[in-house]
Amino acid sequence: MVIKWQVLQMLRQPIVAVLGHIDHGKTTLLDAIRGTTVANQEAGLITQSIGATNVPVEIVKKICGDLLEKFNIALTIQGLLVIDSPGHSSFITLRKRGGAIADIAILVIDINEGFKEQTDESLNILKEYKTPFIIAATKIDKIRGWFQNRNASFLDSFGKQRDDVKDELDNKIYSLVSQLAERGFEADRFDRVSDYTKTVAIVPVSGQTGEGLPEILLMLSGLTQRFLKEKLELSQVGKGTVLEVKEVRGLGATIDVILYDGSVQKGDFIVIGGKIPVVTKVKALLKPRELQELSVERQFEQIDSVEAAIGVRISAPNLENVIAGSPIIAVKSEDDVEDAKMQVQQEVESVSFDRDVSGVVIKANTLGGLEAMIKLLGGEGIPIRKADVGKLTKEDIVEAQTSQDEAGRVILSFDMQTPEDIKSMAKDLGVIVFESDIIYRLVENYKEWVSHKKERDFEDKLASVSRPAEVLVLKGATFRVSNPAVFGVEVLRGFLKSGIQLKRVDGKVIGRVKEIQSEGKTVSEAKKSDRVAISMENVTVGRHINEGDKLLSSLTDNDLRILKEIYSKLTESEKELLDELS
Repeated sequence: MVIKWQVLQMLRQPIVAVLGHIDHGKTTLLDAIRGTTVANQEAGLITQSIGATNVPVEIVKKICGDLLEKFNIALTIQGLLVIDSPGHSSFITLRKRGGAIADIAILVIDINEGFKEQTDESLNILKEYKTPFIIAATKIDKIRGWFQNRNASFLDSFGKQRDDVKDELDNKIYSLVSQLAERGFEADRFDRVSDYTKTVAIVPVSGQTGEGLPEILLMLSGLTQRFLKEKLELSQVGKGTVLEVKEVRGLGATIDVILYDGSVQKGDFIVIGGKIPVVTKVKALLKPRELQELSVERQFEQIDSVEAAIGVRISAPNLENVIAGSPIIAVKSEDDVEDAKMQVQQEVESVSFDRDVSGVVIKANTLGGLEAMIKLLGGEGIPIRKADVGKLTKEDIVEAQTSQDEAGRVILSFDMQTPEDIKSMAKDLGVIVFESDIIYRLVENYKEWVSHKKERDFEDKLASVSRPAEVLVLKGATFRVSNPAVFGVEVLRGFLKSGIQLKRVDGKVIGRVKEIQSEGKTVSEAKKSDRVAISMENVTVGRHINEGDKLLSSLTDNDLRILKEIYSKLTESEKELLDELS
């Protein structure tokens, strides 16, 4: 296979997001590229914070080796900026107006386990933000009989395996292809793909042995150069997204920023979006060492300027109230500050929604998280009363509590911890707070609660009203003529309940059912075709009713109104009878 991916113009570094299920090998894969052991530094071996790592083009060339020549790729990018995330919430955080800042993504899937819950969540996020991606099918070294070839290309290593091992790997690849097809994606092993615009490339790889890493970097570099060239061309304005706000000894509040366009220089004015835009001046630019992760780096290099795409720490005054996910613009002159303020506020205000007083209150810790929630709730038809970034407050509880609809007396809190005093206040005021760091689970939990609530409401309403019923007074089944009258009936249609009033077909109400018995035992109800004995006070058989008579339930206007509200929950014979009675 020969692919001509030559591009002559120098381009910025593509931003690569790494997503996938917990423990499928995301950080281990990146450790193999970095030559570090970040995975072992993380609590429970699970990534705890968003990490941004600069992979210079020299490292890409070194790892790819002769594959670049084999596939006829001349690298014009300056390297890769790789973002390792603790979950899809961080991918959402890294947003810009119109989508995610990631140019391309690696969806990491354990080749031996296939799709898991967070794999699907990650895939949904990539679909939502229309982010192109490749599949890293990890842990090929765990395949039974696999002969390890440390740091070799997959194609070289695969060629040295036994035939039965090759067949086993191909079967696992075909399983992934099938799972992706079920989710609407055409996919194949990378070297069998003829059209990368239509087919997702699957690259078998091992983070432990380094096998397949050359192909991972080859695919990322080649695809971004070939198909994303326009996105990689730099503009004159420095633009970025705030990754995290950190207190650093000697510097005070600093911000970790992903700069995705233009450049920033020491002394530039920076404008950061929020409820009130922050305008400040760059005091210091701190760059992590090459191949070191921004979130865990301790030895920063002070530099005078930096060019996208890169992760950088910025020191400046008045950064204490900046929120992660906020847009940032750098300008050289104070004359350009007002225009920059307008741009960042337009980006913040682009996270808009149609306010509905019966809707829910939603809170998120980042602007990107809030935007994703608004999109998801809108797609589900769930109305929103208030949407805001930041910690849950007493004002939010009061806002939710005023909703006229119980389903709206709810707060959906994404990726934040709720203080105990706020939880207690919510409970006292009858406000339900849903919390999760997985956005789809948060919405699903709410929908499930609403569904159960509706079910309970249906049951409560059914229990509160008389139900449509038609009964036949059986011949030869009068057990007591009066005081109370006890006689047998067959339910012809509908649903007979104790306490219901019965009337003759001429409309004359004869009395209320005191008790229902079936096979000598008292029951509360009887359904169509049941034969039961009923007792009625102030009724005399032979005077008020006769054997062979048909009797109907006597429904009040309130009964009819409620029954029409819960029409879908009635039996077919009840619906038929209700239509006649109405």
